[in-house]
Amino acid sequence: MSEEKKQAARIQTSILNAAEKKILVYLAERMPSWVTSDMLTFVGFLGSILIAAGYALSNLNLHWMWLSCFGLFVNWFGDSLDGSLARVRNTQRKTYGFFIDHNVDVINETIMFIGFGCSPMVNMSFAMLALVGYFMLSIYVYIDCHLKGEMRLTYGGLGPTEFRIIMFFIYIAFMYIPWLSAWKKDVVLFHNQFSVGLFDYITVAIAVLLFVFYLTSLFKDLAYYNKIDPPVKK
Repeated sequence: MSEEKKQAARIQTSILNAAEKKILVYLAERMPSWVTSDMLTFVGFLGSILIAAGYALSNLNLHWMWLSCFGLFVNWFGDSLDGSLARVRNTQRKTYGFFIDHNVDVINETIMFIGFGCSPMVNMSFAMLALVGYFMLSIYVYIDCHLKGEMRLTYGGLGPTEFRIIMFFIYIAFMYIPWLSAWKKDVVLFHNQFSVGLFDYITVAIAVLLFVFYLTSLFKDLAYYNKIDPPVKK
């Protein structure tokens, strides 16, 4: 017989959290009975594919970024609504849901960051740097979830939904403000030459921000865990 696991407390303090919850509950209550949480998780996955496809195709024409914009909405719809649907219907599967949701998140983010690096917006090396920062913070969240029973989903008042909205406006700016895509400068880093644009700098700044969030949380919780689990005196 499988042991029932207590679900970790979800800590969401993002700017749009209250309004988003109302929207998600409204949508979940009106979903057809044949729609399941697993189906919505798959919809979120399809959204990540659309985002990456828009990135890659934007090498042919920048207006393909509209496909990435649509993919952001599809990804939000599936990724945010799957858990809300389970909670509204009281059909949560705590162990299975945690396992599938966060593994699909890893797949989705990998697809999107690789697609980002394939676009004319950002050098692949800088996209991978941001992906490393994202994974470091994600792993930290999962460790804290296991040890504290808390899952922090927002940092600095920003969560996944806020980042999607920011990315949407970045896509629009990249398509319709010509100098943003045209401005490039050759930079040599570690004996490698890169053609660096404005969005490369933004991506590196985001990666640094993720590292800062990680390190700040690490040292804060290091003191907490040292207090609750002090050295053994012999």
